[in-house]
Amino acid sequence: MFSKVLIANRGEIACRIIKTARRMGIATVAVYSDADRDALHVEMADEAVHIGPPPAAQSYLQIEKIIEACRKTGADAVHPGYGFLSEREAFATALKQAGIIFVGPNPHAIAAMGDKIESKKAAAAAGVSTVPGHLGIIEDGRAAIRIAEEIGYPVMIKASAGGGGKGMRIAYSSAEVEEGFRLARSEAKASFGDDRVFIEKFIVEPRHIEIQVLGDKHGNVIHLGERECSIQRRNQKVIEEAPSPLLDAETRSLMGAQAVALAKAVNYDSAGTVEFVAGQDKSFYFLEMNTRLQVEHPVTELVTGIDLVEQMFRVAAGEKLALKQSDIKLSGWAVESRVYAEDPLRNFLPSIGRLTQYRPPAERREKGVTVRNDTGVFEGGEISLHYDPMIAKLCTHAPTRAGAIAAMSDALDSFAIEGIRHNIPFLAALMQHERWQEGRLSTAFIAEEFPGGFSVSPPQGAVADRLAAVATAIDHIQNQRKRGISGQMVGKPVVFERRRVAVLGDTSFTVEVDEARGEMQVTFLSPEGAPERLVTLTSDWKPGQPVWSGRIHGEPVSMLVHAIANGVVLAHRGAAADIRIYTQREAELARLMPVKSSAALTTALLCPMPGLVRAIEVTEGQEVKAGEALCVVEAMKMENVLRAERDATVKKIRVKPGDTLAVDAVIMDFA
Repeated sequence: MFSKVLIANRGEIACRIIKTARRMGIATVAVYSDADRDALHVEMADEAVHIGPPPAAQSYLQIEKIIEACRKTGADAVHPGYGFLSEREAFATALKQAGIIFVGPNPHAIAAMGDKIESKKAAAAAGVSTVPGHLGIIEDGRAAIRIAEEIGYPVMIKASAGGGGKGMRIAYSSAEVEEGFRLARSEAKASFGDDRVFIEKFIVEPRHIEIQVLGDKHGNVIHLGERECSIQRRNQKVIEEAPSPLLDAETRSLMGAQAVALAKAVNYDSAGTVEFVAGQDKSFYFLEMNTRLQVEHPVTELVTGIDLVEQMFRVAAGEKLALKQSDIKLSGWAVESRVYAEDPLRNFLPSIGRLTQYRPPAERREKGVTVRNDTGVFEGGEISLHYDPMIAKLCTHAPTRAGAIAAMSDALDSFAIEGIRHNIPFLAALMQHERWQEGRLSTAFIAEEFPGGFSVSPPQGAVADRLAAVATAIDHIQNQRKRGISGQMVGKPVVFERRRVAVLGDTSFTVEVDEARGEMQVTFLSPEGAPERLVTLTSDWKPGQPVWSGRIHGEPVSMLVHAIANGVVLAHRGAAADIRIYTQREAELARLMPVKSSAALTTALLCPMPGLVRAIEVTEGQEVKAGEALCVVEAMKMENVLRAERDATVKKIRVKPGDTLAVDAVIMDFA
C-alpha cells in the first residue's frame, strides 16, 4: 500500500476520500485554488498545495501542476475523485510516466470507456444492447438536424467526453436540435475541453439505472448491484437510491452480467459505473460507462457495506479483490438527496454567498436507520461562483424503501442552512410525493410533476395543526424568556394570556396553551370557543435554535425554525408557512392592516443569478418576441439562456460578453 495520496479534487468528494485514507493510515495531500484557500478539504488534509487561480482550467485541470504538487510533497498516488481530471486518459498516462500511482482504471480502459462514442462501439462489440443513434463526429448544426431526422424525434444531444449532465440537451424538433447542438458543444468545451457531441434516440418515459462494477489488476471483475437515478432535473441527478424499485432479481442479474462483460472486455481495474437507460417494461440499453467514482456511490456502500474508496486504494496498490460475486448481498434500502446551492423558487438558479448557518442533521446509526452526510462545506464558508453548486449529499439507509424515505424526510426537516438559497424545500416536497413514494419513476418525473416550476406547498390538515401547535409553543417559550429578561417574573407571579390566534396565510386557528409535567398542550378551539382537538408536545427547544425537535403525540418530529416579527417560519415535510401568533386583540387589529401590493413588472432584464456573460443574442433596437433568447449567462459550469418574457424592443444593452454580474444586475432595458 502506498503511503501518501494526493486528492486531485475539491469539495465533498475530496473530504470523502480523506476520511477513508485517514482510516487506512494513508497520509493525504489537498490541492486548492485561490477560491478554495479556506475550504474544508484543505483543513482536513495533512498537507495542502496551492495550484492556481479560481477557474478550473487554470488550477484543477492543470496536469503539470498536480504532478508538481506530488513531487513537492512526496505523494506516491493520486485519487482524482469525480469530475475534473478523473476521466482523462492523458492524466492517467502522465502520472504513470512520472512514476505516480493513479487510483483509478488504466489509461486503455479510460480511453475505451471514457469517450462516450467509443464506449458505445465497444459495448456493441461486446454484445451489450445499445440505444439507436449516430456515434460519429457531427460537424455542424445542419448535419445534426439531418441525423436527428433519420433517427426520429425526440433525440438526445450529448457531449462525447461528458458527464454530470453537462453538454447534454433533449430535442423534439429541428429548431431545438440546432440550438441544443450549439449549446451542448459550448458547454462541453467549457467543462471538458472537448466539444465533440453525438446524437442518439431518446427513450420516452425512460428510467436511469446504473450498475456499480469493481475490478482488479488480476482480471477479476464483480458488480455491486444497481442504483436508480431517474429523479433528474436538466439531466442532473437529484435523488438516487439503491436498489431500484423497478428491477427484479432476474433483471438485476442480466444487467450486472452485461456490465461485468463490458468491464472485462476493456480490462477494467477499478471502481466504475455502467449506466443503462431502462424502459418501464424492464428492457434496458447501454448508455455510457463512467470510469471513476460516482457522486452517488454512498447508496451502494450503504446497501452492501463495502467502502468503494478503500477498494479503489487496494486495487491501485495491486491487491486482488477479496470479494467474489457470491459475497455481494444487498441489505435494506438507501436514498441519497443532493443538496444544492440553488433557488428552487426561481427556476433553480444558482445561489452563491456565505453560509451564515450550516447545521446538518447528526450522522448516526441507530434502531436500524443510518443517516450519513457527505459534505465539503462548513458554517462561515463561502459557496463559490466557479464550481459545482453541491453543498452536501444527504443519505439514509433503513430496512425498507419506505423506512429510508421516512428517515430522509426527518433528516431534511433537521437540515438548517442560511445565507444562501438551497433546494432542501424541494427535496422535502419530493419525499412526500405520492408517485415517488410508490416508485413510479422516470427521468421526466420532475418535468411532469412540476411543469410550472416549484412552489412551497401551504400546510394542510394534520401538518397545518402541527405547525400551528409548534409555533404556539415557541411563542409561549419566548414569552416566558422575555418576562424573565425584563424581570417581570422576579418575586411576583405573572399571568399569561393562554388564548392565542395562530395565523397561517388565510387560515386562522384560535388555540389555548397549557404546560404541565414537562408537556405542552395546545388545544384548538371552535369559533364558539369549544375545544375541538388537542395537540400534545414535548421538546427541549430553546430560543435561537434553528431546528425544533421533539415529539408530537409521542411521535418524533423536527421542523426548521426561522424567526420573523410576531411569529416564526416553520418548514416540515415539504410544507412551509409564515405563522403569526397574536393575542385576540392583536389579531383583530392585524386584520385591519393594509396589505402591501407587489411592485409593477420591470422594463429591464435582470440577471437572476451571479454569473459570467457568455453571449448577447440581440442588438439594440431589435424587436423580440416572448420566448426569444436574449443572452447566455454561465454560472457554476452551466450555461443558462435568458429569454424574453413578453414581446418588446431592446432599448439599451448594458453589459458585454465576459462581464461578471451580480444578482439583479441590469443586463438590458426594453422600450
